[in-house]
Amino acid sequence: MRKAEAGSASGLPSWRRSREAGLRFWPVGDEDLPFLSALYASTRWQELEPTGWSDEQKRSFLSQQFAAQHHHYLTHYTGAERLVVRRAGRPIGRLYLARWQGEDRIVDVAFMPEACNRGYGTAVLGDALDEAFAAGKYASIHVEKNNPAKRLYLRLGFTVVEDKCVYDLMAAFPPGWQPS
Repeated sequence: MRKAEAGSASGLPSWRRSREAGLRFWPVGDEDLPFLSALYASTRWQELEPTGWSDEQKRSFLSQQFAAQHHHYLTHYTGAERLVVRRAGRPIGRLYLARWQGEDRIVDVAFMPEACNRGYGTAVLGDALDEAFAAGKYASIHVEKNNPAKRLYLRLGFTVVEDKCVYDLMAAFPPGWQPS
């Protein structure tokens, strides 16, 4: 039996843009790990093309990398909301969101390739920004410098606030925001 949809009980509201795009959020459970691993692999597969590795070597490497990332998120973002994004009953992405005092950190947001460029990321991130801003907080996200989604973040009002070598820390601030 599938667990209940995330909603007010989990602290995640029924976000307007996401709801209008047909998106629903479900708390991550162990049964979601195969999907999340496949999602991770789908976002990294192309990076491995130059290696000359076989598909099996790539799958093995990406599986190990997913396990390491999953462990990192569980260890360093305790209390973060980890959600599977679903549309028409099917998992299409993930959103991990940490709500801290003064800041909401988008730990991770990703969609399967077939769900990209359909406005889902804009809807989810727009709702996350609205929620943070309504609470008087700013939102932040770490983004690899060469990540094509960086254009979306810039369009939504994120700016680079810190260079972290391979990553940029980006943040979006509510209008008139003054740090406390």
